[in-house]
Amino acid sequence: MAENLALLLLTAFPLMGSPGPATLSIAATASEFGVFRSLRYMAGVTLGTATVMLMIATGFTGILFAVPGVLPVLTAAALGYILYLAYKIATAPALSQNAGSRTPPSMAGGLLLAIGNPKAFAAIGVIYASVVVVPGNPALDAFAKLVTLFLLVVIINSSWLVLGASLARFLRNPRTGRIINLCFAALLVLSVVMVALI
Repeated sequence: MAENLALLLLTAFPLMGSPGPATLSIAATASEFGVFRSLRYMAGVTLGTATVMLMIATGFTGILFAVPGVLPVLTAAALGYILYLAYKIATAPALSQNAGSRTPPSMAGGLLLAIGNPKAFAAIGVIYASVVVVPGNPALDAFAKLVTLFLLVVIINSSWLVLGASLARFLRNPRTGRIINLCFAALLVLSVVMVALI
């Protein structure tokens, strides 16, 4: 079982930890608002990703996506929210001008983004289909995957949160802050384009 868990982690880490709408939005939020004020948003993304994992593990995604129009509406809502975040990040003033008056993205926003993120469904679906942790026991296998992947998501999201917050000192300079904000916004938009091409 230990070898299977190691294989699961080796498969999951690059797929789930790579830059995408969820991870980039966490980093961008933390760079703008700091770790503490971004925790609710990160918790929303983490719970949304856990919801996607449960939907895949239980087979609910197959039922849900069989209903005509559900997938496009869910995807459009999430992509719209990502574009909204990109706009808010691109137009954010330097931190010295901010004085903590702006409202960080909400937990509900993070939840919506994660649940509507096609990258999450694709990556987690591949992981579930390609690795068996507990052979011969589908229920225990699904449980082991859920727990392991949830812990991995917490670690990955926390790492992106800290990475984003570490850029905050550069955001105090209006010129550097504008460049960093525009880069994060551009990366978020690029992640939307990449997801749309999948």
